[in-house]
Amino acid sequence: MTTSIPRDSRRPGSDSETTPTGTSSTRDRAASPGPAAIVAVKKIFAAETGNFFLLLGTTLFLIVFGLVMVLSSSSVTSYTQSADFFSGFARQSLFALIGLPIMLIASRMPATFWKRWAPVLILGSITLQLLVVATPLGVSIGGNRNWLRLSDSISLQPSEVTKVALVIWLAWILSLKADRLHDLRQLAWPIVPVAGAAVGLVLFGGDLGTGIIIMLIVFGALFFAGVKLRFLAIPLVFIAVAVPLVGLSSNSRSDRISVWMEQCSSASDYASLCWQTVHGWWALAAGGVFGVGLGNSKAKWSWLPAADNDFIFAIIGEELGLLGAVTVLVLFAVLAVAFIRIIRANSDPFARIAVSAVMVWIIGQAFVNIGVVLGVLPVLGVPLPLISAGGTALVSSMLAIGIVLSFARQPDAARAGVASR
Repeated sequence: MTTSIPRDSRRPGSDSETTPTGTSSTRDRAASPGPAAIVAVKKIFAAETGNFFLLLGTTLFLIVFGLVMVLSSSSVTSYTQSADFFSGFARQSLFALIGLPIMLIASRMPATFWKRWAPVLILGSITLQLLVVATPLGVSIGGNRNWLRLSDSISLQPSEVTKVALVIWLAWILSLKADRLHDLRQLAWPIVPVAGAAVGLVLFGGDLGTGIIIMLIVFGALFFAGVKLRFLAIPLVFIAVAVPLVGLSSNSRSDRISVWMEQCSSASDYASLCWQTVHGWWALAAGGVFGVGLGNSKAKWSWLPAADNDFIFAIIGEELGLLGAVTVLVLFAVLAVAFIRIIRANSDPFARIAVSAVMVWIIGQAFVNIGVVLGVLPVLGVPLPLISAGGTALVSSMLAIGIVLSFARQPDAARAGVASR
């Protein structure tokens, strides 16, 4: 007589289940971790919001697009300098690979982490900038003393680090003083001395373009923090006074500003001060609507200085035409929309101010760069964020966007509520 054993009669607490062949299914599950790994990955990304993926996707697209344009615009210069068409592209790709994990790691950090490190970041960045202007480690490139030479092959641009540090530090200070922003004395300390030192050291090194961007970051943080408009008139007056003074303190800068005001109408300036601007215009004009084709630029054959950096937008217009140039503008507009949506989705003043400051930095710098290429602004030496060649600028921009991504994720309380259901 055959006796069947009910399934419910298994030993309580046993994790294994006997299969018809007499083997344990626990061992089978351990031998095939694939489904468990997929579930774990899904849980990680299930916590992210649409704003997170919108910002991340747009950023990655701009970075890849920038690598393609750096490869095209730098190939000739790279060959003349190192007999290798791909040296500039390889260097930029290396910094993109360095910046990617930094951005993703930053996106997982909580707000308390950034608040804890805000004083250290701002102190370290100002110290690095001081080394640039006050020690032999500082190096001048293109008339701007804005580089820190660490070795023959390693250099750093501390002003880019200062941008990130100011974003975090200003958001931290202004969020602490949220109920005292109506008091000018409370607002001025310690923002005026710290921000003034950061801007002053950059301007002392002669980098007017970067100094303007840092001033925009300070102004944007104050504005989105809710500072009264009459208080904001003070930094506006400072900018209105400081920019012309710095511009006139150097003969090369004053000459560039004067020929810009004349719109390079003098034929005598064509071969000197207007060379870069005029050839940028010609590159844009040559592109037409559809462009001459990727890689077919003529301006990059040593006709247009800084073709892979400050004037890469001109190469984009030449090779990809009006459609390519408009696409870049649309991508930065999408980036701005992502920033605004993240600001609206956050109630924490620290997060709102930090995201606002990064938005003013990235979008403002993009339009300053494009304005220079179009001739709307004088030549300032400001790269196009996420697209132009430049390692420190790319990594710092990716770090800043990583910080914004950390605020785009769903709040911990919301995730805990979902998990407890």
